[in-house]
Amino acid sequence: MVVNLKSKRQLVSRILGVGVGRVRFDPEYLDDITDAITRDNIRSLITAGTIQVKPVVGTSKGRSHFKKSQRRKRGTKQGSKKGRKGSRVGKKEVYVKRIRAMRHQLKVSKSRKEIANENYWKLYKQVSGNQVRNLAHLRSLIEEVRIKK
Repeated sequence: MVVNLKSKRQLVSRILGVGVGRVRFDPEYLDDITDAITRDNIRSLITAGTIQVKPVVGTSKGRSHFKKSQRRKRGTKQGSKKGRKGSRVGKKEVYVKRIRAMRHQLKVSKSRKEIANENYWKLYKQVSGNQVRNLAHLRSLIEEVRIKK
């Protein structure tokens, strides 16, 4: 006989202050659990051992400790690195960092009134279109705009 004990499980979890997944019913006493309506009935079933709470299952730290000890042993300084620069820091991360720096520089220049709004957007689109190499290049372009004013 299959019985839906979802509401009972929720009630037990509220009484004990644990998650619904940690509540365990003894399969031999499911009839008693279905008959239990009040909180007192459920508390008596808990003391009888018919309803139990599973222990908290934590993540094992063994693997992380192992990796940490490996990191201590292995040299990660300049001479020990293998692979190209892009294998440690990805192209996308480098790109995002560069674009954010340039956009920030544009924002600062605009707030200082070094460039007008129309020039700001022109340079912004150039940055987005990858026409500006780096921050130094952007600064030189801003300087050109300021001189033309």
